[in-house]
Amino acid sequence: MASRPRILVVTNMYPSGERPARGTFVASQVAALRRAGAVDVQVQAFDAAGRPWRYGVETLLSALRRHDADIVHAHYGLSGPVALAAAGRRPVILTVHGRDCHHRLVKRVTAVAAGRAAAVVAVSRELAAICPFPTTDVIPVGVDIERFRPIDRRQARQALGLPADERLLLFAADAARPEKRFDRARELTAQLPGVTLRVMSGRPYDEVVLWHNAADALIVTSDREGYGLACMEALACDVPVLSTPVGIAAELLGSVPGTLCAPFDVRRWCDHLTAVLSAPDPRVPGRAIAATQSTDVMARRLVNLYHEVLRRS
Repeated sequence: MASRPRILVVTNMYPSGERPARGTFVASQVAALRRAGAVDVQVQAFDAAGRPWRYGVETLLSALRRHDADIVHAHYGLSGPVALAAAGRRPVILTVHGRDCHHRLVKRVTAVAAGRAAAVVAVSRELAAICPFPTTDVIPVGVDIERFRPIDRRQARQALGLPADERLLLFAADAARPEKRFDRARELTAQLPGVTLRVMSGRPYDEVVLWHNAADALIVTSDREGYGLACMEALACDVPVLSTPVGIAAELLGSVPGTLCAPFDVRRWCDHLTAVLSAPDPRVPGRAIAATQSTDVMARRLVNLYHEVLRRS
């Protein structure tokens, strides 16, 4: 083994020229691992969105390549077989993110990969509790608190071309995905005259921090989340968050005054938002909590896991 462990990250979620916002959370974790300086990291990324046959192709190619790594770290269950092919007899760590533990067919593939992995990591305690296979640890991907920081709300809105005096709720998920429950977000906004609901999904990644800071509050109405990165990004910007008890929200929002973590109830959520929107520039003390989930903190925990796996190998 080299003086610094060599890590090969295998993922189907990673930014590319075609999809610059895809898998930015994995890229942020890789960047944090490189900043930590304790491991050498290489990335094998592929895009199988809408092309499931790519998993088979990548698995075959991985088996044929020579990989100079001590550990192979797979992100997402369907990347597991690709990582196992790349690893040969070397240990594999599998990080599960959510759908790989929910989807009827995907979780079967994930379970097979998990059974052969040296360690299985879930990105939240909630996800670990419902995984249909044992998990070794809970290590979130983390939030980049250098990128996500408070910015003057008027400045953010000006940069995005939004009205300065708009009362704005942000929905930071894909409205077309049923589990995100955009119907609840619309129902909520309909009860709040003069309040605008904006959907951030599909916006350029460089704009995301501006959208969080432009919002008076972020609403997460999902039936489930693996982690809930938008929640942590908003808190890093000191922006109020209202969330169903999913992913990381159930663990952390209770300690941030001005936020709400509760099952969706339109009257209760409206009452909370009415209080939030009574302030000219609503903010909450969320950044300190977000810092406990930073990519750098989580990178250090991953490095410890890498060393532990190598000691056992």
